Amino acid sequence: MERKDRSWILRAIGLLLVGVGAFAAALGPVELYIFRWFSSGGRFHYEGFGFGSFMFANMAAQILGYYLIAAVFVPLGVGHLTLRRWARPVALGLLGFWLTLGLPLILIVFAIGVASKDLSVVGAALFAIALLVGYFVLPWVCLRFYRSRDCVLIFESRDPHPHWLETLPLSLLVLAMSYGFFALFLHIAILLNGIFPLFGRFVYGMQGATLIDATIWALVLLAWGTLRRWRWAWWGALVLLGGLTVSTIWTLWQTTYAELLAGLEFPLEELEILSGVPAQGWHLALFVGLPLVVTVGLIAYAGPRWRPGRSGP
Repeated sequence: MERKDRSWILRAIGLLLVGVGAFAAALGPVELYIFRWFSSGGRFHYEGFGFGSFMFANMAAQILGYYLIAAVFVPLGVGHLTLRRWARPVALGLLGFWLTLGLPLILIVFAIGVASKDLSVVGAALFAIALLVGYFVLPWVCLRFYRSRDCVLIFESRDPHPHWLETLPLSLLVLAMSYGFFALFLHIAILLNGIFPLFGRFVYGMQGATLIDATIWALVLLAWGTLRRWRWAWWGALVLLGGLTVSTIWTLWQTTYAELLAGLEFPLEELEILSGVPAQGWHLALFVGLPLVVTVGLIAYAGPRWRPGRSGP
């Protein structure tokens, strides 16, 4: 029976990815310009805005997100358009990452969107529905497609040379992507007065930024070791992520929301707004701790998939 050529689907996905990535890349510089509107006399100016304010960190996180989407989507889209075999495992890894950490992330995205955009009730509801569809429906459809025999044969027929990513267990690829994401996300904590949880207390300022810096580089090293399938990366991930999970949940759980705001030293206008949020430390412990707990669970699950030696270029 002759197999139908569905390569057009992959190329259509590639065009979509390149389009979304290019749009995100175009938004980055525009969003950077918005910082000017917070300067004295600007439409969003208020006393105290700048490095260390909540809004500054919020905007920086959005801009970082735009550039991250561009950096991932454009190359992956080109890989789909040219039908390179590495595109399939990378797409599966991103889908696995999204299903692993997507729910906490969309809650964060929704909270940031509502806090920073002037959304109506209907707009907020549509935004929430779009995020939920993006988490539950699209990944399931895409996973079925990328795992199908037709998809595998299309890539193999257009690119006969196997890629080392195809031999890497999906759980390890998802973990490497997660470490990379956490390393990028921790940069935002430096903008929040260098806040770092240290087993029952928060460290701030240069001391906190130094601990964040060390954690970022440890995560980068773990991502590299995981892609190479070195056993030390598994033990290192258990120690680092396990310790970070315990430290984060423990510290947030016993810190009141008021104490947390006081340590962040936001401008008075922001403190007046944020102090009205009905949150407690244990709410934040669950909110921030959930993706860390899921990641530690995935590390434990992926343990048998490591082996001595390496796999990679």
